Amino acid sequence: MLTQRSRYAIRALLALAKTPPGLPVPLRVIAEEARVPRKFLEIILTEMKRAGFIETTRGKSGGYRLARAPHLISFGEIIRVIEGPLALVPCVSRTAYRSCADCVDEATCAIRKAMMVVRDDTARILDGTSLAAAASDQLAAA
Repeated sequence: MLTQRSRYAIRALLALAKTPPGLPVPLRVIAEEARVPRKFLEIILTEMKRAGFIETTRGKSGGYRLARAPHLISFGEIIRVIEGPLALVPCVSRTAYRSCADCVDEATCAIRKAMMVVRDDTARILDGTSLAAAASDQLAAA
């Protein structure tokens, strides 16, 4: 399940994706548009800056802006920064693989096989969903 923190991060970046490129957006405007508490938003935006999704400008006309074009930032990337791997079980994770402690034989494990399909399909959809597509309502129903 997607956490509230991930939803807040996506909504904040979507708010930035809807603004003219390069224009800094004040924190309070992002908070209002994304419906995110300001204190929580500051923490999330710090993470997004560290991950290279946004840049900041200080001063009276400062604020936040996307560091890359919205079509180059995917939901999958954002969720991985906030949540970590997309895999539901560690034995199918591409970035944080661990064998399951109670697994008898990974090669024949039915759960692992099913979870690989889930991971691959989830990654395909989330990595294929950009901020630009979501911001412009170009998403097709699956």
